[in-house]
Amino acid sequence: MKPLSVFAAPLLTAVADAAPSAPESSHKVSKVPLQLDVRAELAASPPHYPSPWMNPQAPGWEDAYARAKAFVSQMTLVEKVNLTTGTGWMSDNCVGNVGAVPRLGLRALCMQDGPLGIRFSDYNSAFPAGITAGATWSESLWRARGKAMGSESKRKGVDVVLGPASGPLGRAPTGGRNPEGFGSDPYLQGKGLANTVVGIQDAGVIACAKHFIANEQEHFRQVGESTPRGFNISESLSSNLDDKTLHEDYAWPFADAVRAGVGSIMCSYNQVNNSYACQNSKLLNGVLKDEMGFQGFVMSDWQAQHAGAATAVAGLDMSMPGDTEFNTGYSYWGGNLTLAVINGTVPAYRVDDMAMRIMAAFFKVGMTLGEQVPTNFNSWTRDTFGYHHAAARENWEQVNFQVDVRDDHAAHIRESAAKGTVVLKNTGSLPLHKPKFLAVIGEDAGQNPKGPNGCEDRGCDDGTLAMLWGSGTSQFPYLITPDSALQRQAIEDGSRYESVLSNYQWAAAQKVVAQPNVTAVVFVNAHSGEGYIDVDNNAGDRKNLTLWKNGDDLIKNVSSICRNTIVVMHTVGPVLVTDWYRNPNISAIVWAGLPGQESGNAITDILYGKASPGRSPFTWGPSRESYGTDVLYKPNNGKGAPQQDFTEGSLIDYRHFDRVAPNKSSPGAPIYEFGFGLSWSTFEYSNLKVEKHNAGPMSPPEGKTMAAPTFGRHSTDLKDYAFPRSVRYISQFIYPWLNTTASAKEASGDPRFGQTAEQFLPPGAADGSPQPRLASSGEPGGNRQLWDTMYTVSATITNTGKRVSDEVAQLYISLGGEKEPVRVLRGFDRIEGIAPGQRVTFRHDIARRDISNWDTVSQNWVVTKAPKKVFVGSSSRNLALSADLD
Repeated sequence: MKPLSVFAAPLLTAVADAAPSAPESSHKVSKVPLQLDVRAELAASPPHYPSPWMNPQAPGWEDAYARAKAFVSQMTLVEKVNLTTGTGWMSDNCVGNVGAVPRLGLRALCMQDGPLGIRFSDYNSAFPAGITAGATWSESLWRARGKAMGSESKRKGVDVVLGPASGPLGRAPTGGRNPEGFGSDPYLQGKGLANTVVGIQDAGVIACAKHFIANEQEHFRQVGESTPRGFNISESLSSNLDDKTLHEDYAWPFADAVRAGVGSIMCSYNQVNNSYACQNSKLLNGVLKDEMGFQGFVMSDWQAQHAGAATAVAGLDMSMPGDTEFNTGYSYWGGNLTLAVINGTVPAYRVDDMAMRIMAAFFKVGMTLGEQVPTNFNSWTRDTFGYHHAAARENWEQVNFQVDVRDDHAAHIRESAAKGTVVLKNTGSLPLHKPKFLAVIGEDAGQNPKGPNGCEDRGCDDGTLAMLWGSGTSQFPYLITPDSALQRQAIEDGSRYESVLSNYQWAAAQKVVAQPNVTAVVFVNAHSGEGYIDVDNNAGDRKNLTLWKNGDDLIKNVSSICRNTIVVMHTVGPVLVTDWYRNPNISAIVWAGLPGQESGNAITDILYGKASPGRSPFTWGPSRESYGTDVLYKPNNGKGAPQQDFTEGSLIDYRHFDRVAPNKSSPGAPIYEFGFGLSWSTFEYSNLKVEKHNAGPMSPPEGKTMAAPTFGRHSTDLKDYAFPRSVRYISQFIYPWLNTTASAKEASGDPRFGQTAEQFLPPGAADGSPQPRLASSGEPGGNRQLWDTMYTVSATITNTGKRVSDEVAQLYISLGGEKEPVRVLRGFDRIEGIAPGQRVTFRHDIARRDISNWDTVSQNWVVTKAPKKVFVGSSSRNLALSADLD
């Protein structure tokens, strides 16, 4: 077992939340907005202490709080620490486990990826990625997707699903993990995040919304990934953004998740204004727990914890995977956290609150002590038998039980993938109807020769693309390729069918597409993923916005010969279509995203008109430069933390294009705007009505919080925390006990031992007295009056075409003000199955929050005096109806 003294200093090092020049603030309430300074004075994040404790009257959490209190009141200090500290990488069945509390009937909690299905498992489903789900613009499908994923996790013995994701938001179109989220707009992301959380937790497991916050690129997210690639940096990248942008954009979706009752939120790898996200007290204590009233627990991303006591008082509640670096056996917490409470460095109420938050989330989703489903799979082998403790190679036993949890989820996956497919161009070739000769061209239509799971964590681009790479993946139970599904449809129709499943066999493809009566479908793709994997020199983030594997030339070559060429793109986000989208021989362009296991069936359903397509959750710009933002690919701060300045504020994606290229004829105007997508019919919008409600003014919450509660007492005798003789030590496993009980100073190994919390920690970090309530705070999600209905907007939508089709009505609001976006999304509804000639009503309530801006002076949401206007239509640039908001 490793001595504590090796890393006691990291435990006791209080990492400041701000650069030395950062403004000081009261420890009770931070009134200082996040700073964005010039590079010469690096951006800083002000302190916010103490870490808020749970509110027993928080709506939706009352019963969970009471049950957690009853449980935590019985726990010893060692058991509380065990609950908050991961047991170490590969030290148990899941990608993350905390220690068990067997005396009280709690087995080790299992944390498992991820956002589109269970990673490192078997007999589970592979769902569409978040970006494809986002393109459905369907809240009911998001909830159904979440519930299906949650139910599979539940039956596998997973307690916390590491998803959904809304970080990255999609600031840069080349961002590697953009497709884990729902689209490049905070409102859309928030609805996707909240509905998925509700679905997951309705299934009886805890959702973990991630990555909090401003985690917008993979480059430089960790020093350990950067140095092998030749980048000599000493700290992770700092995302530097101002207070207004933080609240109105990057924090917005997480507030929706908190309001929806999310049990856990994962803090990210990056720094925010030069303070690591997992120890940034302004973000965790101030924004998340104080302003938003978050009652669940904050979990670190894997190895995103960089200190011990500092992270505890800054608001971190669970350390993942528990070791300082993978397989070291060292931990910032574990025995170090036990010692920190004994010696008074970390107040006991803080560890009590950590345990309360974890157990309240446990009870809130309906979990019951003694009735947890045993974890019946192992992340580190697919063999039936293996080491239960893989890192130590100990305890050989059955670790995989091949429990099939898929149920009928394939039907949902197929529906969601189809409805998340976007038709960008159609001159009449779609839907297909028994084509005489169907030719499919391109590697992306076929199978990976190594099989759908042949590349670890999907880290390659071989065959059809159905999910991104990295931790946000799942094992395919099978993968229906476009080639197999379209061939099956062609046989059923009596069509002739041929396929050339290569991007480089041009002579063979030419012979096929040059024949008479041919409809050629070209399949192309572009991939990305998490930063620890490099595919063709794409280190997570994409190097460019072009199609992969000569895809653009393949399209040009086929369309130069075939007068009926249909392009299908499986991509992680926008690609450049500028050079070929106007070609008259290209009769249709379809974006099929990352559709999951039912890929071929879903694209067949769209191409043959069996399902209605979705709408684009991002903008298709004419050039890479037209987006105005990009990934930072080279360090710019010497050996220090690379500095990524979000100087564009809220002006990303369509908000940027609306400002710099307002008209189709403007240089740099989007080719296909945010929210755009063709359907199988045409629709007319009319009869816009705005009803104003008499909502009163927003008032701040009254009074103060209660004092920090403590549950149970703990001994200060070191001998009570010695490693028990009855426990067999497992190498690299993280334990809550001390390695030595000779003296507290010897156990700490830190020359500053003996300092009080007041001497050592930031001012107010250990203050457990009643705290003033922030004006912006209140119920989970923020001040409850933010959701007061201010207006109800309605409009009539008429199907003026000849086919039944879905329509996605969209509502945007101009908030007014010189520096504000031209308009922002504030409502939508996917109305399904509208028959020819049928009239339907689109209705949407506008909440106070929807017309508010964040005021950095008052540190609250305010409705400015600037004139406001509502727009309703079918995309961000096709808004037929508008009205002033009084």
